[in-house]
Amino acid sequence: MAVVLSLDAGTTSVRTVAVDESGTVVDSAQQEFPQYFPRPGWVEHDADEIWEAASSTLSLVARRQAENGTPIAALGITNQRETVVAWDVATDRPRHRAIVWQDRRTASRCKALASEGVLDEVRRTTGLVLDPYFSATKFEWLLTEGAVVADDNLRLGTVDAWLLWKLTGGAVHATDPSNASRTMLFDLRTGGWSPDLCGRFSVPIAALPEIRSTSGRFGTTTNDGPIPAGVPVSGMAGDQQAALFGQACFTAGAAKNTYGTGSFVLINLGPELPTPVEGLLNTVAWQLGDAESMTYALEGSIFSTGATVQWLRDELGLISEAAELGPLAESVEDSAGVVFVPAFAGLGSPWWDPWARGTIIGLTRGTGRAELARAVVEAMAFQTRDVVEAMVEAGAQPLTELKVDGGAAVMDLLLKLQADQLGVPVTRSATTETTALGAAFFAGLAEELWSSTDELAGLWRGDPAVEPAADRRAAEVSYRRWLEAVERSRGWASD
Repeated sequence: MAVVLSLDAGTTSVRTVAVDESGTVVDSAQQEFPQYFPRPGWVEHDADEIWEAASSTLSLVARRQAENGTPIAALGITNQRETVVAWDVATDRPRHRAIVWQDRRTASRCKALASEGVLDEVRRTTGLVLDPYFSATKFEWLLTEGAVVADDNLRLGTVDAWLLWKLTGGAVHATDPSNASRTMLFDLRTGGWSPDLCGRFSVPIAALPEIRSTSGRFGTTTNDGPIPAGVPVSGMAGDQQAALFGQACFTAGAAKNTYGTGSFVLINLGPELPTPVEGLLNTVAWQLGDAESMTYALEGSIFSTGATVQWLRDELGLISEAAELGPLAESVEDSAGVVFVPAFAGLGSPWWDPWARGTIIGLTRGTGRAELARAVVEAMAFQTRDVVEAMVEAGAQPLTELKVDGGAAVMDLLLKLQADQLGVPVTRSATTETTALGAAFFAGLAEELWSSTDELAGLWRGDPAVEPAADRRAAEVSYRRWLEAVERSRGWASD
């Protein structure tokens, strides 16, 4: 039985998983890499360190599969989307540290563009908003203040394009529509780079990757890479779109939430491109084959979920490992009035306020570790409700169920709080690796390991659904208090 390898390049670590023909994760390896914070609000990665982590995990899993006599049918790549990399063809090295999606250095630039009336053009063309979260102003900064020269040897891309370049020995510079649609340079109507927006941000189209279908052969691995030569790289997708696919949300109206470094709620919208709505994003979910039309999604992006847990662990020392959060939060019945708004990098959907900052309200002398931990878990559920309510108000079909995945989804308390806040059942995927699973599915479809999305839907498995409380009055009271806290956090920072 063959396996598909999936390379999942996240914000703080890279993992490689092996998925067999039954859709089961049979092997995995993970390696963390550093984040750099050179100034307040700046977040960077070393693209070489991302590649080293990717190579290490790929080689480990590939070696174990070889020892078992298991062939590798294909490789899929999924990644942290808006993070940008600039590298040199001649040296095969980055020209600057990667600027991470969390980075806020271009907030003032986005504010200036909005005052010039550029927002309407961005919304109409890309489905996004003017926010430093997206790639365009990051590219622009690299090419100006970052002193990256736009010569013939320059290549620009998101992390998927960088990894594909390395895996194919520099033979292929490409991305897919799901990643391209996060750059603020992609025209949702034409399915290609927007000459007008590339010109506005002074990004040379020649340096950007070719846009190919999400599921299809991009190239093959080389002799000197971390896995055997000749393995087809046949699927690439942004992490949240890959998770939507891995959760088998193949039909319009199906929705999922991934609790990762941030949280991301996506609803499948099908093949019809909708009109942009306030506070939410239109994005490409995927394109299956060159002849297929694109599938679109409505997205709400929450900036800090797992990042908040890391803050509790690394900066405050309230927990020694992430797994302690759930039990600590469950050790108290409620947060004793403490509300925590984790706006470390501003607020995403539906507020889109880069000037918001983290806020803790309701502290008393009796507040302890457990109450603060509980407030952190509650914030994850509140932020998801913010997004879901905005989606319903925008005309999306009301949810009847929410599928969830990601690291924080292991917490039963979070699932119960989420169900109570939304008033619908919450179902956790039986595998926590749905992002990697989606990338594997894209690659396996292209290489005909699986025949159709109908076959893949039959492979999806979930845990028993968590039902909401019959009486949601307490949930409503706590949510109103959350909204008051959000208002106090907004607009705190300035230029």
